[in-house]
Amino acid sequence: MVQAREKRLLYLHELEEFLYHAYNSAKMYKERTIHDKSIQPRDFEPGQLVLLYNSRLKIFGGKLKSKWSGPFEVVRVIAYGAVEQKLLNAERTFLVNGQRVKHYFGEVINPEKTSMDLKKA
Repeated sequence: MVQAREKRLLYLHELEEFLYHAYNSAKMYKERTIHDKSIQPRDFEPGQLVLLYNSRLKIFGGKLKSKWSGPFEVVRVIAYGAVEQKLLNAERTFLVNGQRVKHYFGEVINPEKTSMDLKKA
């Protein structure tokens, strides 16, 4: 009788451990898949041009206003995704979260050299 009770207790402990591992595995899988979908891998290097997401625009948003400002130049990339950047013609740098930054693929337009001819037709 003692042997049967010990055997049953051992079986219950094994079953409990199995359920615990199965629960943790399912929980980790769900967290990883849901979380990984929202993260986009972005690798930045010093000298690259980037755009910065303007989070304050949500409050005073306009239909035609862009949520992205810039371009900015990457000065250095710090651990855990932080990016130090600066305006193209400025010396002051500032740090932002790497998730608020995306690559800029357009050309830089110099407003001093750009002219527009407005003729009356």
